[in-house]
Amino acid sequence: MLALAGVVGSVSALSQLAGSFRPGAQRAERAEILRLWEAGAFAEAGALAREGLAERPLDYFLLTMRGFSSYQMGVSQVSAQRADAHFDDAIRALRQAMLLEEAAADGRLFYVLGKAYFHRGDGFSDLAVEYLERARALGHLASDIPEFLGLAYAALGDYENSVIAFAEALEISRPSALLLSSIAESYAALGELETARAYLMRAISVSVDSRATLDARLFLADVLRRLDDPEGATAQVMWILEETGENAEARFQLGELYAHQGDVVRARAEWRRAVALDPAHLRARTRLAL
Repeated sequence: MLALAGVVGSVSALSQLAGSFRPGAQRAERAEILRLWEAGAFAEAGALAREGLAERPLDYFLLTMRGFSSYQMGVSQVSAQRADAHFDDAIRALRQAMLLEEAAADGRLFYVLGKAYFHRGDGFSDLAVEYLERARALGHLASDIPEFLGLAYAALGDYENSVIAFAEALEISRPSALLLSSIAESYAALGELETARAYLMRAISVSVDSRATLDARLFLADVLRRLDDPEGATAQVMWILEETGENAEARFQLGELYAHQGDVVRARAEWRRAVALDPAHLRARTRLAL
């Protein structure tokens, strides 16, 4: 929200600069769109932009405001299906704007376009990276770009660039548990398990969200097991079971720990409990040859 407010501040300045060259009705239209945006009425701002585009389909200001408004509508949705529809509309509008001359030096456009692609899922991570990097190359240095880049690079399996981007993110803002856990995942994928462990411990220490804590502890248990620290891994799994209740992944990992110790009977018992809790747990089902 804050980053986009800066984006549209620039839009407002451009609109005022060009205002004297446009009919009064168009100046009033732009002023109203910006007023609605600044009031947080993104649906109304986008609708007014779409009305203007019906008459002037290649108006750069209207295309970008439609795209920015649709993006904001997307991030505000609870339903993934509705969110995707808004992100798709943002992408269409911004890609149309991208064909116009004004886009060549407009890092704001590529910033929002890259984030819209990121929110569309891992299958669009290459485009998220492309446009976020282009925004930075044009001098648009929004504070959340490194974190989005780190996540997008990780989704592509490019863990080296992922940890570079995450390192930048850590320098810019106070890290969240989610960011620290994401950094840990990239380091683990690179085989740097001790570094991953350190970031996960840090994630747990700063977490204020029960789900983020649970996910970090589950991952930490797996990392500790791979570091040949079964006692540490068991302690994490037992904390989860005692503090949060039954959990299929925790039961699976406990089975893995028993298997590592050579106790196949107890291992299979835990894998069965994992499947009972989550019949779709693929790794537990594989272990049981189901």
